[in-house]
Amino acid sequence: MSETLSPAPAQKNEKEAEKVPSAPSTNVFAVYGVEPEVQAYAMAKYSRSALSMRESLKEINDQKAEKFLNTFYFQYGHRSIADLAHIAFAIEKLSMIAAIILVDEQRWDGQERSTRYQDFKKSGYFTPDFGSDAALALYHETIKNLFAEYEAISEGMFRWLEERTPKPEEMKQDQYDRTLRARAFDISRYMLPLATNTSLGQIVNARTLETQISRLLSSPFQEVRVLGALLKDAARTPSVNINQEKWGELVAHVRELNADLGERAAQALLKEVRVSPTLVKYAEASQYEMETRRELQQAGRELMAGAVITKAPLVDLLEDDTLEVELAATLLYQHSHYSYRQIREKLSGLSGSRVNEIVDLGTKHRGKHDELLRAFSAGQRLKFDILMDVGGFRDMHRHRRCVQICQDFTAAHGFETPEDLVSAGLGSRYEKVMKNAGEVSEKLSAGKAEGVAHNALYVLPMGYRCRALFKMDFAEALYISELRTTPAGHFSYRNVAYAMYEKVAERYPALAKHFRVTDVRKPVDLLQR
Repeated sequence: MSETLSPAPAQKNEKEAEKVPSAPSTNVFAVYGVEPEVQAYAMAKYSRSALSMRESLKEINDQKAEKFLNTFYFQYGHRSIADLAHIAFAIEKLSMIAAIILVDEQRWDGQERSTRYQDFKKSGYFTPDFGSDAALALYHETIKNLFAEYEAISEGMFRWLEERTPKPEEMKQDQYDRTLRARAFDISRYMLPLATNTSLGQIVNARTLETQISRLLSSPFQEVRVLGALLKDAARTPSVNINQEKWGELVAHVRELNADLGERAAQALLKEVRVSPTLVKYAEASQYEMETRRELQQAGRELMAGAVITKAPLVDLLEDDTLEVELAATLLYQHSHYSYRQIREKLSGLSGSRVNEIVDLGTKHRGKHDELLRAFSAGQRLKFDILMDVGGFRDMHRHRRCVQICQDFTAAHGFETPEDLVSAGLGSRYEKVMKNAGEVSEKLSAGKAEGVAHNALYVLPMGYRCRALFKMDFAEALYISELRTTPAGHFSYRNVAYAMYEKVAERYPALAKHFRVTDVRKPVDLLQR
């Protein structure tokens, strides 16, 4: 005869369990105050030791971490260990060009000075070498004129917006002024030269830092190569300790009471910390990247010989290609100023073997430890060829979940003219200054100094257009379209994001209903942020 169990005790036990949970077997705690490489070593030991994190950190010192990393990272190629060391850097007083190149990493976190919320008229600018006093004088004159016009148009647009946007009674005057100033800067930033100094902070893991340094050291821009060397040096030399002054005072008081104890306190609190002395020590310029760039530029010149850059839309949603054609087109796209569609049309006239020869150029110089070029990240369903102003591109550049293939800056695509600037009666003044900057850039590029073709680009304002290929899945296209069409956004990338939505909706009408975009054609309340 079976027993009948009453449900009452079980219900009672469940209630009691909710009130007094048993001690969990899982142990979770945050780790603080550990050098990045030591922490990476401690975490890596999970795969090679039964020690807990606390035990590992207690027994590890800087020398042990360096020995371990030299063995497993450099000799055995366990590069995932470097993913565990995260490092914060402040990078100040670099040009807009250098900043855009610096942050062009798919695994990157950081923030840069905003052209919307900060006035850049006093930030200064970078001056490259032009090889002659006359060229240098022309450069300085043009840059100073751009800053003067930036300041004048910032003020002019603020006054124009102020006249057309009454302040609500409930809004404070300083909030009203800040909001309209930000809208004015959205327009005047088109005149900031690419030489303009900016600052940024980044937090990256050591593997990203290593590849970033190598990429910077391989750049055709001298400023960027110097930046790569400075970044490597900052990782290997003593870092800034914001507690140094406070702890120094404490150590001094302890020394007054007890000299020996004070010395021990100094060794513990004031020791120099090098954030990544081991993991980046072999980061050098990439011969793979430099030689491949040279050969692909030559292949592109041969393929597109005599071709004129044709007019292109703001956003072009590309059709699917065979993988071989996509790889060849993307490799050539990065090192030219032609649209993807123009390059692909030229490739369509080549034999399959010739297309494969172009793809082969992308791996010809690849060394044993070189990662494939980003152009090989192919096969995404949605591919957008976008032609927009540099200022707007800087905002779109933040979407790193997609693959971005960026072309070099150029004056060949002309510049954008904001509609509000024309409505304010400043259009002709703006266009005159912009055209002059383009002409000066062309004149400077004709010099004979080394690297002058790239140095001449610094004088171009951010309103000039640049081209970039964005490859992504459906989820990312929806995310960008929804986020970047909101009324608080900059009108430049709002137009791009809405055009992306329209292109997808046109090709895949059944999927259009899933996009929660804001129609950019509707009027915007300038006081809504």
